[in-house]
Amino acid sequence: MAFAKNKLSMIAVSALIVMGGILSSCNKTPGYGRRTAAKPGKASASTGAEFSFDPNDSSKFQVTKLAQQVVGPRLKYIQGGRTVVGSQEQDVMAFRDNVERTVTIASFYMDETEVTNNDYKEFLFYIKKSVSADSVLKLEPKDKVWAGAMSYNDLYDTYYFRFPGFNFYPVAGVSWSQAVAYSKWRTDIVGNILREKEGLDSTLSKRQLIERGVALAEYRLPNEAEWEYAAKAMIGTQYMDENQENGRIYPWDGRGVRNPYDVKRKGKQGDFLANFKRGRGDYAGIAGGESNDGEILPTNVYDMPPNDFGLYHMAGNMNEWVQDVYRPLSFQDFDDLNPLRKDGIYDEQENYTTMLIDDNFRVYKGGSWRDVAYWLAPGTRRFMHQDSATNSIGFRCAMISIGAKGK
Repeated sequence: MAFAKNKLSMIAVSALIVMGGILSSCNKTPGYGRRTAAKPGKASASTGAEFSFDPNDSSKFQVTKLAQQVVGPRLKYIQGGRTVVGSQEQDVMAFRDNVERTVTIASFYMDETEVTNNDYKEFLFYIKKSVSADSVLKLEPKDKVWAGAMSYNDLYDTYYFRFPGFNFYPVAGVSWSQAVAYSKWRTDIVGNILREKEGLDSTLSKRQLIERGVALAEYRLPNEAEWEYAAKAMIGTQYMDENQENGRIYPWDGRGVRNPYDVKRKGKQGDFLANFKRGRGDYAGIAGGESNDGEILPTNVYDMPPNDFGLYHMAGNMNEWVQDVYRPLSFQDFDDLNPLRKDGIYDEQENYTTMLIDDNFRVYKGGSWRDVAYWLAPGTRRFMHQDSATNSIGFRCAMISIGAKGK
């Protein structure tokens, strides 16, 4: 009896193995199983018809496998998420124009440094081949932003943009409109380099390239919420699941502007973490001092430690243009997903008696070499006409993150 029972058990096990093999083979049939953009399968999950992966084959439905987004040099990936934006420092200016609120920011890319004089010279070199001399002249930085009726800054008027020693200092004297023109040019030249590298047909339109899985995202100015999110870099305060140890006033931990103890950052304890105006008439400290904050003017874009996203000078050195049109009450109207004010909708300029509120005034952020510590907090905001320029406002570019990285 025992032998008979064992024989029956062996037969049952064999039958299960055979059935498992049949089911396994069914799951391997083209058109079945979990689909992703990177692994679409060989046939339709709806009809069973075979896919074509040849763009020249018009006899079958074409499916393009997701390709990795091509990202240009110097861009850092900023993983999106929920955050609290707005001024988290005492509002000593009493502007009340950036009240705290919770929003979610989609993932994007941002330049790790401000755009440099060398970068901008390259832009002018190439752009003069396609536009008139007058147009090139209008795109050049305004040297006279260094001049002052009661100061002697002739050196900077003459040398700051043109002398090679300042090549990797942030470009100054550039308006919001000029920054936008630079971003458009950069999009075109990086796109052309990619087309040549990948051997892509130059006659294909942007839409055709997108449908074939070629991601050519545009360089642009970051919007205000993206800039704040990237500057605070709260990813550096997280522990365990979604817990954060502390908030941040500046792009680093603590309530001060000196390096307290963090051995992860370059530099010594007590070093300043930003290039800013330390007090009335004090732009750099005493010569030879251990705590000198760098330059009297802007400094090299890689001076000072980066924040936890790997971005340099998100406080101090140069203020930076962002996309947003300025309105003092934007925080009341913003969407809570990827907020951006493109124009005066819901808060039209007719509501204001001042000439400083219209759709040509843009926000700038971050504090600069000539600003006191208050303006280093990412939540502070100021504004200026989009065609104006100063010696304390520069910019950096951003780019959207396309797709779901193969998921």
